[in-house]
This record gives sequence, structure tokens and C-alpha cells, in this order.
Amino acid sequence: MKRFNLSEWAITHRALVLFMIVVLGAAGAYSYVNLGRAEDPNFTIKTMIVNVAWPGATATEMQTQVADRIEKKLQELPYLDRVESYSQPGVSFIEVYLVDKTLPAAVKELWYQVRKKVGDIKNDLPAGVIGPNFNDEYGDVYSTIYMLTADGLTLADLKARAEDVRQRLLRVPNVNKVDIIGEQPQVIYIELSHAKLATLGITPQQIFNSVARQNAVTSGGSVDTSADRVNLRVTGAFSGVAAIAAVPVEANGRVFRLGDIASVKRGYQDPPTFIVREGGRPALGLGVSMQEGANIIRLGEDLARAMEAIVAELPVGIEVTQIANQPQIVEHSVSEFVEAFVEALAIVLLVSFLSLGWRAGIVVALSVPLVLAIVLTTMYAAGIDIHRITLGALIIALGLSSMTPSLRQK
Repeated sequence: MKRFNLSEWAITHRALVLFMIVVLGAAGAYSYVNLGRAEDPNFTIKTMIVNVAWPGATATEMQTQVADRIEKKLQELPYLDRVESYSQPGVSFIEVYLVDKTLPAAVKELWYQVRKKVGDIKNDLPAGVIGPNFNDEYGDVYSTIYMLTADGLTLADLKARAEDVRQRLLRVPNVNKVDIIGEQPQVIYIELSHAKLATLGITPQQIFNSVARQNAVTSGGSVDTSADRVNLRVTGAFSGVAAIAAVPVEANGRVFRLGDIASVKRGYQDPPTFIVREGGRPALGLGVSMQEGANIIRLGEDLARAMEAIVAELPVGIEVTQIANQPQIVEHSVSEFVEAFVEALAIVLLVSFLSLGWRAGIVVALSVPLVLAIVLTTMYAAGIDIHRITLGALIIALGLSSMTPSLRQK
């Protein structure tokens, strides 16, 4: 029986082979345009951190009454590798590790199971426990970071502008999320003068009780009518510094305004947990994350257009500075690959023509872009993006392909 000869089949079916070459070339060009682009490949972090606080508890109490209970419940989790916990006075951190063979597509569902299982035993934890809180997104990478600065504006006013910018950036295609970096939480401070309190015969606990009673959120009941139910609202909740300063404090048969015996003022959390500066000035950052599998170069172009329109509408004095531009880095990497491809193709042409002659050299030279088109089509079908790893592999393959004709000649 005659063995199948691919070369003979290709020669006898020239029209079909030519059609396949055209189709594969068009598919490769389409795949190259639509492939996702990023600096590094996406990877799934198979670790979650669960933290819980219990103010006033010792490290031993945190471990035995909180962390151990959570660990025992999490031992029911599928694909669990191990659970590690660290406890100190008032707080515990529990790290959940999945086995390496866990499929990335199953990780999100497993993290949901962690939240559900811990939520099932939340009522069994001691009273006064704060949390648990879960963190499984610390592996997110910002594709672009913008810094907002302004002369004459407070951080609170700057945050209001940053929120407007954030909402507009979220509408840009392929944007996954936008985080505000360096936000300083606002608080209201009540500063007591112990000398004045001692003179009036008022204890700090009396002030604490008066503030707590005034700001309590309680149900006022409801009134049922023949057509509807009307809920009654109890007013008096704090709406600002003036409302807190007007809180009545009763002591020894007399009533005082809180503002008369204490200093009430608005400020920022002190000490701050995170400070951001740009050019030595207080600033707020906007970190933009890209959706998985998107084209980061196209994202950079869309963000540039969106930011140009946003900056044109910002008040005078607010400056926007881009301090991280990953799309530009990726575009540079892709440009280097294109240059390497052209160089490899030129080398293949030269070596092929010198060693094999014009006719055979053209056949060998044209096989390089055809093979590359097949590779790009396969990458697009498999959901593999263009990044530093794939570009490096393609460049190495092109370098080896340039050596093939000379090796065959030898």
C-alpha cells in the first residue's frame, strides 16, 4: 500500500492549498488585531486572607475562641491545602491556601464557599467580634495610575473631584475597576478639657452616653392605614459638627451643650494610614485595572481620549499627572517583536536565496509568516494573550527558523 505523501498531495491540489494559505493568513491577521495584550500573563493567586478583630481580647483568646473555630470550619473546603493563622491582641489573620492543581476557573467559587462557611459560624463567635473580613484581590495590577493635585483645595474637595473622574473612567471600555489611592477618612473629634469637666462635675462617661443616646438608630414604628403602611422616622441623628456640638449633656441637675464644654471639630484620621504625594504636594491617585483578556494598547488609547475630555472640564488649578503607563510599555514590547520578526524574515530570505536558490528560497521564506499566522490563530482560539512570555517564545522560534535553511544545507 502506497504511503500518504503530503508534498505530492499539495502539488496535485494547488487550488485547495492556495485557498487554505489565504484563509490561514487572513485568520492570523484577524487574530493578531484582536488578541489581548498585556505586560505579563494573567495568573490566579490561590490564597485568601481572612482577618477578624475583637477589641480588648488577648492573643490567646483570639486564637482559641476565634481563629481556631474559623480554621476548623474551613477544613471542610474542597481543594484546601492548608490554613495558617497569626493572632495578636485584638486581631487575628487566617491565611487560606488552595492546592496547586486547583483550576483557576474554580477559585472564585471556592472563595465564595470560604465566605459562606465563615458566615455560617459568625453567630457562634464571641460578642463584640468585628468582621470577619476577606481579601482575595490583592493580586490586582494597575494598568495606569493618575495623580490628582490641586492648590487651594482640601483633600475632601479633591476627593469629590476624584470620585467624578472615577465614575467617568469606569465607563471606558475594558476597564475593570478604578480605585482611589491615598484617601484620608474624615472624622469628627471631640476634645475634652479635664479641668473644665472637673469644675462642672461632669465625667467623660456622661458625655459618651449622651452622644450615644442622641445618635442611636431606632425604629419609630409604623401606622397602618387602609391603603398603605406609613413608617415613622425618629429624627435627631448627627448631620455634622453643629449637630454634635448641640448635644445636651445633663449633670447634677443642669444641662450643658457639648460645644460649651468640649471642642468639636472636623478633621482627618490621625495618624493617617496612607499618604500620597506628587511633587511634594498632597495628592490622590486613581488606579485603573484592565479586564482580563482585553487589549491593553487599545485601553491606553481609550483612556487617553477619556482623560483629555475630563481634564478639559476640570476646574483651574487641578492637575492630572500620569505616573504609570503600562500600555506604553506593552506597545514598545510589541514594536520590538515586529522589528525582530522583520529581521528574522530578512535573514531567512537571504540565507534561503543564497543556499537554496530563488525558487526554493521563496517557498522557505513564505513559510515563516504562514507558520506565524497559524500560531496566532491557535493563540486566539486558546485565549492566550500577547505578553512578554509569548513574545519571547515567538522571537526565539523566529531565530531558530532563520537557522533552519542553513542547517538543512549542511
